[in-house]
Amino acid sequence: MKSEEIYNRRDTMVVLDVRLDNFYAFKNFHMNLTYPKKIVGSSIKDEHLADRPNFRYKKVNIIMGSNASGKTTFGHMLMNIFNFIEKKNYELLADAICDRAKEAFFSLDMVVKSNTLYRIVCTITPRTKEKYGTENFKLEIRKESIRLNDSYEACVKRLEEAQYLPEDNYIDELEKIENLDWIFEYPEDTRRILQLPNNDKQFRFVLENILKALDPSILAVEISKDVKNAYVIRLKDRAVILQDGERFTTEVLSSGTKAGVEVARVISSLIHGDYSFCYCDEKFSYIHSDIEKAVLSLMIEYLHPNDQLFFTTHNTDILDMNLPKHAFTFLRKDVDSPDCPITCIDASSLLKRSTDSLKNAVDNDLFSCAPAVDLIYAIAER
Repeated sequence: MKSEEIYNRRDTMVVLDVRLDNFYAFKNFHMNLTYPKKIVGSSIKDEHLADRPNFRYKKVNIIMGSNASGKTTFGHMLMNIFNFIEKKNYELLADAICDRAKEAFFSLDMVVKSNTLYRIVCTITPRTKEKYGTENFKLEIRKESIRLNDSYEACVKRLEEAQYLPEDNYIDELEKIENLDWIFEYPEDTRRILQLPNNDKQFRFVLENILKALDPSILAVEISKDVKNAYVIRLKDRAVILQDGERFTTEVLSSGTKAGVEVARVISSLIHGDYSFCYCDEKFSYIHSDIEKAVLSLMIEYLHPNDQLFFTTHNTDILDMNLPKHAFTFLRKDVDSPDCPITCIDASSLLKRSTDSLKNAVDNDLFSCAPAVDLIYAIAER
């Protein structure tokens, strides 16, 4: 799976509420990304829409959970929905349906550049032919202007009460939505295609610092003078060339150092303000915990007004960072609950007091997200 991005003018794109049913392992799934009360002294700047101080949203979303709990798949589903909206192509959505003999559904509340709240509701009827067709897709898109003193809840109320005039088909419905703006980064294998900015001095600086932190044997990173759209990683006795559009197949660099290239690209894009929405999924599996914490702090520092960051991780050291509790969401998978196998738990919904320790709550498995290590220990008991 390649990272994916849309190259266009940087615009606002904030996700506020997501409902999924019968996509991948998600059934009756709901995640809300707003919060009702202003947090005094929060370490995250401007957790509201610019010029709309009461319209609060979760600007930083740390998603945690055990393996196979849906962290990566949730990002894939968002990307499928964004592609459906942007490219008017329903095939990725159709491929994500779990039980094709049943109805599938998603609902998405989001804000775009003109301070407009959109609600996109899509119902896909069961397939009766070999493939899904346009006749299977029923789409309803409502929108409402966000007033100066609006909260999310107040704007949603007006949106739900307003008269809705449907279009003739789903493509005409999708034309109502303004351009979207996103970047996704997922774990990649060593054969991934590099996507690098062209002759970017700031990216070179970020890349050099990230890679030096990951590998002290790296001496410098340079913009190549001989190869088009390329950067040169200098080591003591050799050099590695990173060229845009080419496969990243070198065996010289460690797995963590290779992941650092994509991490540097995300940080550079945040510094530039290239994208409003960023989903960074488990890029630190091979990277030291302290570096992951430092990179996350840097990402948060460079978030612009109306930006939104999703960051998935297994690293419980992140819990010690000075972040509001509502920034943490835990995904839990329960195969014994067929009607709702994946649920999300907002940490702030259970930890109400400022003195409540998020780390202690996780250590005591308050969110029921601990991995089944007893199955591993059972191997030794045979």
